[in-house]
Amino acid sequence: MTGPSSNPCGERAARPGVTWQTVLGTTGERLLADDEPEPRSNRATRRAAARRRKDNR
Repeated sequence: MTGPSSNPCGERAARPGVTWQTVLGTTGERLLADDEPEPRSNRATRRAAARRRKDNR
């Protein structure tokens, strides 16, 4: 068995015709001002929270 090489391998050249496609997107998050009220949770989140409260009784 041979040990690790002290000479790291270089990057391989890409295959011809292969390119990277970069897509920029948003997660939908936004910053809220300190005086702005908290947004209401979506329906799925409210239902999950209600189930959790019901299970903990």
